[in-house]
Amino acid sequence: MDAAIAAGHPATVEAGVEVLAEGGSAADAAVAASLASCVAETVMTGLLGGGHAIYFDAGSRRARNLDCFVAVPGLGGKATAAELVELEVPFGIELVHYTVGIASCGVPGLPAGLGALHAEHGRLPWSRVCEPALRLAQAGVDFPPAHAACLQMLAPVMTMNEGAGIYAPGGQLLPSGGKLRQPGLVRALELLADEGPASVYTGAIGRSLLELVDERGGVVTREDLLAYEARWPEPVEVPYAGIRFFTRGGLSRVPETIIRLPELRGLSEPERAVGLARVLDDRPPQGHTTNISVVDREGSACVLTSSLGLGSGDFLPGLDLHLNSMLGETDLVTEPLRPGDRMDSMMAPSLALDDEGVVLAAGAAGGTRLRSALLQVVSGILDEGLEPGAAVSRPRLHPARGVVHLEPGFRPEVELALERAGWDVRTWPAQHHYFGGVSVVGRSGSAGDPRRGGGAAAVRFRGERRRN
Repeated sequence: MDAAIAAGHPATVEAGVEVLAEGGSAADAAVAASLASCVAETVMTGLLGGGHAIYFDAGSRRARNLDCFVAVPGLGGKATAAELVELEVPFGIELVHYTVGIASCGVPGLPAGLGALHAEHGRLPWSRVCEPALRLAQAGVDFPPAHAACLQMLAPVMTMNEGAGIYAPGGQLLPSGGKLRQPGLVRALELLADEGPASVYTGAIGRSLLELVDERGGVVTREDLLAYEARWPEPVEVPYAGIRFFTRGGLSRVPETIIRLPELRGLSEPERAVGLARVLDDRPPQGHTTNISVVDREGSACVLTSSLGLGSGDFLPGLDLHLNSMLGETDLVTEPLRPGDRMDSMMAPSLALDDEGVVLAAGAAGGTRLRSALLQVVSGILDEGLEPGAAVSRPRLHPARGVVHLEPGFRPEVELALERAGWDVRTWPAQHHYFGGVSVVGRSGSAGDPRRGGGAAAVRFRGERRRN
């Protein structure tokens, strides 16, 4: 397999390519790309959010998960004075209820996770992997059509407070093809490069976060930041299509779902759609996420998924860092929350391995549609034998509460077969953000998801540079 990266924005891909080409590891590339996504994909993710990753080390042939998701705040007994803000957001043809505001912000985990990845598996200096994101912040970044469409949906929260100056300069929402400028991120990334990930927990960024939380009545405390640590749990392994498939469980429900998928190779399109719908039947949409998949020249691989939730609508003054809204993500709150607990997530960064190493590195964005998007692509490649680009681009379906949502491109007999099987069918007018975003690197190619403006690239090498 060639060294390659797939991600949710061309600028994110380019950051990873630059680091891989310089001899960086999959971890270096994932960190650089993730930081770039926190500049280029801020309608999807941000530095003050959380994530999950899976890393395969080719030398030891060991796969490990990385949990850097958001933790429940409130250590030290702090009570909030702020109420959650209720929003109804038009999500394509769905109207979705969200709760945001400063009280929805949990303890950020992504910076600690990036630090853990780099410390365990990085080769280049930390300051070097920060450089591509810093240059993006200095220059501004192109705003693709998929992100402009997402901003249209999320405008009520993205333009709250300090966000109005970023996403609606001059009073008009940033259009497709515009330049996303976040000058405060220059200072934020300079601090991150100089102070390391600890800046968010014991340094200047952390102090700014606590000042804003205290001012607006949030819950995050100094004790919360000091107590946060990224974790390295073991992945869940299940057999699929003759391959060892590694992922994470919990709310993702990917392990128990993939083993129930019917054999799809050789089925007609209506048979395939009905089989998938029966296994994937799910809940309504929530969540905004992005994903990065990387394989390096030695065959090590990293898949990293991150999110802010919807975002709280609060931004650190002078740093342009959007706070997460994970405490307001009702799909994630499945049991009473206690300060210090790690919240669960639907994220499922995944690897398929055989005796030779990585067959497939894949992950997805999309909240409750994440699982259906990921598994339709994975099954298309591993079971049906599709090239990654074809598997990512072909029309998707998503069943939820008795309704199967279809992207355009399915044959007319698919809708009839689904209706005969007992579902109502809703066909969307165009390919849409709703159906998730998958990034995949495989032996036969790589692909980012066009639904979210994604891209992919293989890497040419110009030499190595080792970490100091």
